Amino acid sequence: MQIQKLSPHYVEKPWGRTDLPSLFAAGAGRQIGEVWFESPDRRDLPLLVKYIFTSERLSIQVHPDDVQAVAKGLPRGKEEIWYILDCEPGATLGIGLTAPMSPDQFRTAAQDGSLEQWIDWKPVKPGDCYFIPAGTVHAIGAGITLVEIQQNADITYRLYDYGRPRELHLDDGAAVSRLQPYGRALTEAPLGSEARLIADSEAPFSLDLVHWTTDQSLSLPDGKLLWFTPLTGAGTVNGLSWEKGDCLLLEGECIFTLTAGPVSALLAIPR
Repeated sequence: MQIQKLSPHYVEKPWGRTDLPSLFAAGAGRQIGEVWFESPDRRDLPLLVKYIFTSERLSIQVHPDDVQAVAKGLPRGKEEIWYILDCEPGATLGIGLTAPMSPDQFRTAAQDGSLEQWIDWKPVKPGDCYFIPAGTVHAIGAGITLVEIQQNADITYRLYDYGRPRELHLDDGAAVSRLQPYGRALTEAPLGSEARLIADSEAPFSLDLVHWTTDQSLSLPDGKLLWFTPLTGAGTVNGLSWEKGDCLLLEGECIFTLTAGPVSALLAIPR
């Protein structure tokens, strides 16, 4: 049985923020865009949990699926889900296109900068949740704090970056992009509610938002791992303390004792 608190890793980004929430004080004074959680022994885990903080739009990008990634010599592709914790008025997420495009149109738009106008920029609010399948052209907008649960793969094809001097990957990106509007409905799940955010029949993992007001117990099937990301509250699991801003990797029988509640948390389990 495994109960492990994952280690936060602070990543500076040109679109990051210096005014992180107080629970991420270790990033003070730096332009942090991501805080992601890894095993202390750096082993390859199938999922990765990140907090993302934006002051500017992220690049327009796309990720390959498992088959496409393996063909490039990588262990897996990258599908992800975004859960909005906080955002400024008028904040948006770019997900899919406003209309279908041909491959030639797409490449031209990425090169001349007009791709930004083809992106479907969706207004967001706290509690909104979107699943981003591989092949979905996407970008996270400015003024957003979110939790991202993703397949643990460092593979991003950058299509357009608003003139920032970073490498683009048009050939690889165009080859895997779905040049069409995003077809999935928004999931609205504010803190304090409970919801199935994605099922493992739809993605490489399942994700649930839970809301606990009393002590809880979970029994995971043999070989199954659970990523436990508390968004409010505090407590212990099998005697190991946790609080909001942590991420724990759990296995087997898990007994949760609440010391400050109520607790809202994200529970992710790989397929």
